[in-house]
Amino acid sequence: MFDSKQEGTLAGTYEGKPGLPRGRSRLPAPAVQASQRERILRSVVAAIADKGYPDVTVADIVRRAKVSRAAFYLHFRSREDCFFAATRRGGQRLYGRVIEAARAVPDDAPDEEALRTGCRAYLCFLADEPAFARVFFIDMPAAGPAAVERLQAASSRFAEINAKWHRRARTRHPDWPAVPDEAYQALAGATAELIRSWVSADKTEALPELEDTLVALHLAVLAGRPWTQASQPEA
Repeated sequence: MFDSKQEGTLAGTYEGKPGLPRGRSRLPAPAVQASQRERILRSVVAAIADKGYPDVTVADIVRRAKVSRAAFYLHFRSREDCFFAATRRGGQRLYGRVIEAARAVPDDAPDEEALRTGCRAYLCFLADEPAFARVFFIDMPAAGPAAVERLQAASSRFAEINAKWHRRARTRHPDWPAVPDEAYQALAGATAELIRSWVSADKTEALPELEDTLVALHLAVLAGRPWTQASQPEA
């Protein structure tokens, strides 16, 4: 069972904690609604990480969020709608973390440094958000065709990051091979499958240990670099 005490910032349960203020001292309506939504989004991630998507009900979510069923339906049409909103938010934050890290790398830094920085940001985010990682990599693939489509879209976004990095790097390394678009998609898929296997094995906190492997894999395909040298800094 998932350890709810270490779920990360994208998940959380409010059971045993105070509910939202009521009566004359209650918060303004917009603040109440914003707090309700935040509680629900965090609680659905925690609930699914704990019980699995098929077994989670709206009742489970509102109990953990300490909001009413009416409040839930004020924000979301269904359990699936709530689930998609929570995973979309987590995916956007993950994507944003990688982009932010990549943009912080100096323009004159070695190309491998930019690749390594992006991989590190990706892995560290997931290690810090174990509930979201479990929901995204374990529950999403089994949550139906619409969820699978969303996963494929997320994979395509990360493939585009790789493609942009590689094309820029090839202007400085003309000896690096040109590859078809499918290669970027394949690398994104391989990365996701490797992470999924570690999350499934309850090794989410150890995901940063995959940094060298992912860098080596990408450089083997995109730089034509022998695997034994792939994790070494550029000259």
